[in-house]
Amino acid sequence: MKYYDVVIIGGGMVGATLACLLAKANPTSQVAVVEAYLPKPYHVNDPYDLRVSAINHFSRQVLNETGAWSLIEAMRVSAYDAMQVWDAQGQGQIHFNAADIGAAQLGHIIENRVIQLGLLTTLKAYNNIELIAPARLQQLEKQPDKVVLCLDTGTALCSRLVVGADGASSPLRQLANIAVQRQDYGQHGLVTVIETEKSHQNTAWQCFLPSGPVAFLPLANKQCSIVWTLPSDKVDKILALSDRAFKQQLTQAIAGKLGDIHTVGQRAAFPLQGSSADNYVQTGIAIVGDAAHTIHPLAGLGVNLGLKDAAKLAEILNSVANTQWGDVKVLRRYERARRGDNVLTMKAMETFNLLFGHRAESVKKLRNTGLDFLNHSEIIKQLLIKQAMGRGYF
Repeated sequence: MKYYDVVIIGGGMVGATLACLLAKANPTSQVAVVEAYLPKPYHVNDPYDLRVSAINHFSRQVLNETGAWSLIEAMRVSAYDAMQVWDAQGQGQIHFNAADIGAAQLGHIIENRVIQLGLLTTLKAYNNIELIAPARLQQLEKQPDKVVLCLDTGTALCSRLVVGADGASSPLRQLANIAVQRQDYGQHGLVTVIETEKSHQNTAWQCFLPSGPVAFLPLANKQCSIVWTLPSDKVDKILALSDRAFKQQLTQAIAGKLGDIHTVGQRAAFPLQGSSADNYVQTGIAIVGDAAHTIHPLAGLGVNLGLKDAAKLAEILNSVANTQWGDVKVLRRYERARRGDNVLTMKAMETFNLLFGHRAESVKKLRNTGLDFLNHSEIIKQLLIKQAMGRGYF
């Protein structure tokens, strides 16, 4: 049985970030990362993956702190410096521009695989991190001063602290008997990659339709990553459309703002749910990222919240001796610091989704008036931009 100061279950974007931040600040500590799937290597001619994240300014700083940002940037990232949001059922719209707050960009659209590859390459350079992959957690036993883990490889691990960064279905969370509250949105997120007739102008475009928002996220050249929120009982019909019919529907959804759609790639869809764990911590256990919370993807904030979790947990653990890493009093500082932001963001996204899906004329008028008001209020717009970038709170 091997002993570690911390074992992180999940070597995705959030788990790998946490491992690097801990190993960097504590070179004498022993860190293990258990990951079920390793991403395929990156090649410059690879088509874009379906799953991407909108990485904001704060998350970029965190990734830079790990040492992974330069590796991620060397593969491919797509900066965007503006955002255009409008209501399909009215004239209300709002435009955000990084120049409004003197920034070079609002954020970067990056494939999840690219982020993970950059982090795993960085992780392997630390001599105090052991990557155990592919492997899955099977059993967990809490003892007074440690946690014992059994993997499906037959390996047994022992640690002061175990962190679950293993996704929305987190096996660690289940084995630790941490309950989770779920909200089924009755929607699916359809994702694909397209190429448009007109340039996306390094702008993220988002239109609120009665059925849910559709987002065009800028990639290289005239390509965009699409996240189209659809009612769950309609998504199969849209997935089954021919490429020609699908392109026509998507062009109509965004009111032709980027011209015709020239090409469309593979399509996939996934159910949308909000979730919030009853507790983030126990003695010797903590959960981060999607294991602790999931939100509606309409603003692309999910992974940024997870990276905030990783940064805050690392900050707190790095402030104490590693002999205290499993102490529930220490771990509760992390939960107190992060739960409010995560819950508030989840509820805000649910409110936006509900508000823009409402068809009552009075609600349509209210939201369109509100969008126009925000668009003409430079102070509020600047606060909103800073919030989205992770640079401040309002």
